[in-house]
Amino acid sequence: MGKIFLGVNMEFVRHHDRPFDWGITKAAEIGYQYVEPMVHWGRELLSEARYFHSVSMYDDPRWARDLCDKHNVKISALSAHTPLCKPEVSVEYLKLAIRWASDAGAPVVNTDEGPKPEWTSREMDYQLMTYTLKEASLVAERYGVKIGLEPHQQYSKSMEGLDSIYDLVKSPSIGINYDTGNSYLAGTTDTYEWLNHVNDRLVHLHAKDISFSQSGEERGKVTGTPVGCACGDGVVDWKRVIDIVKKCPNDIVFSVEVGNVPDAIRSFEHLSKLI
Repeated sequence: MGKIFLGVNMEFVRHHDRPFDWGITKAAEIGYQYVEPMVHWGRELLSEARYFHSVSMYDDPRWARDLCDKHNVKISALSAHTPLCKPEVSVEYLKLAIRWASDAGAPVVNTDEGPKPEWTSREMDYQLMTYTLKEASLVAERYGVKIGLEPHQQYSKSMEGLDSIYDLVKSPSIGINYDTGNSYLAGTTDTYEWLNHVNDRLVHLHAKDISFSQSGEERGKVTGTPVGCACGDGVVDWKRVIDIVKKCPNDIVFSVEVGNVPDAIRSFEHLSKLI
């Protein structure tokens, strides 16, 4: 049986217009043991101006690791979402993210199939995803990093759909990053049944709650959402989620996905009591 730890996706400082290092400090103050940075290629104006939390993979990954060490937090995963159906983007992006994650001390790189090209068929998309995942998995195996496939887009919005992507490439480096909010909003499969189904392949979990108002407006109409409400304020039964994940063979970080600091604080307080 694995253990459950609490982390926070760096999206929680997005609406505060704060940089990565400010977010690390705040996460540690709240009490989180882990953080999940979002990474990008090249240079991005808002991040360079220190108004945004995303980290460039041109920056030294050991700088990020040292910053986390200073505040006694660890990196649970990288948010490295890139469209698997577009290998001209995803192959080199994922390879770099995996190498960066290894140096930064992150055991997981999270991604999904992304929005598909408008002109490709389903058959072609699956061939493209196979190529991308095979290339990425070869690097991940060398570096000891897991690729976490997340339910988030057109093909992964159901239990069977996520399985169909997972099954494309047989590799010990490929696992599941389950997102409680995305799976609920997709409305195709019971959230807890789906979690039970992937529990033995779970490498990371996005702890995302969905407000009752968003549930009423969007469930069955979307395949996911960037962030949720504070854990405990919405529709997700967190005790049930925790009871399932406690049976997972791996240690799992619940990476809270919210859009502001007050929601991150309430999520930490709610989940801490249950865990």
